[in-house]
Amino acid sequence: MKAVFDTSPTSAYDDDIAHRYHFPPRYLDIVKECIGDWVIFRQPRAGGGSKAYFAVGMVTKLIPDQANPGYHYAAIAKFLPFDRPTSWRVGDQYREGALRHLADVSMVGLYLRGRSVRPIDQSDFAAVVYAGLSNTLAPFNARKLGLESHEVDASTEELLALSEDHFERRVEAVLLNRKIRDANFRLAVCDAYDNRCAVTGLRIVNGGGRSEVQAAHIWSVADGGPDTIQNGIALSATAHWLFDRHLISLTDEYGLLVSHNKVPSDYRSLLEKQAGRIHLPSEMRLWPSLRYITHHRDRFAGN
Repeated sequence: MKAVFDTSPTSAYDDDIAHRYHFPPRYLDIVKECIGDWVIFRQPRAGGGSKAYFAVGMVTKLIPDQANPGYHYAAIAKFLPFDRPTSWRVGDQYREGALRHLADVSMVGLYLRGRSVRPIDQSDFAAVVYAGLSNTLAPFNARKLGLESHEVDASTEELLALSEDHFERRVEAVLLNRKIRDANFRLAVCDAYDNRCAVTGLRIVNGGGRSEVQAAHIWSVADGGPDTIQNGIALSATAHWLFDRHLISLTDEYGLLVSHNKVPSDYRSLLEKQAGRIHLPSEMRLWPSLRYITHHRDRFAGN
């Protein structure tokens, strides 16, 4: 069963949305039905939220909260942030059928009390995802994101060509497609870093609007890292190569660490000129998570 999970920045629950969703006993039966299926995350206005859907993920299992009897965690996999917050209304129509069918719209707030976890039907789910990934899927962004026809396989090209009317039956395939997920990740990371390499500070955008920097995962997806901007860093091709092989890494103060024994001397001298903190996004909330940096640095230390 697909569902909407509400969460806010000031939630008292022990959420780590890319990995787990913490909930009280009253939602247990509903969440059980979500295991193996997709859920949409929404921030309500209460608690500093934006009253918008902002990401999607898959519930894989339930984990009892040992410190709070009756409470559980929903383990989340395949987490994917939307490329833009998606309003919970289109004009005067709510995106969730249960809200659209209320006879008195003034009762929406009352209806949602005690329903921070609630079912959503397949067509509404698909419509929210389609809106949330509209920039990633837009044809005018294909060149920028490496999604032109000569850069993708036939199945990906077919998914990118889906109209909104046909999106519902293939929405899960879109959410699992690695090329589309990478494009979504690239869009978020490169925009956050203003298309500048975090290590060299160089900003190069070619005539087609594609940035020469690449979006690198700090904690690799293959090892369980999420496709979140806080797990990303914009790097030039060479810096990306070194970073993926844990030959360079970061301190907790966002300084650069270099493996002096394994990085070629000519490039090492260039890196050593990058004194102080690396180039970071202007908004601190978009900076790399120290949790992911620590994971990467542990591998660096082993080199």
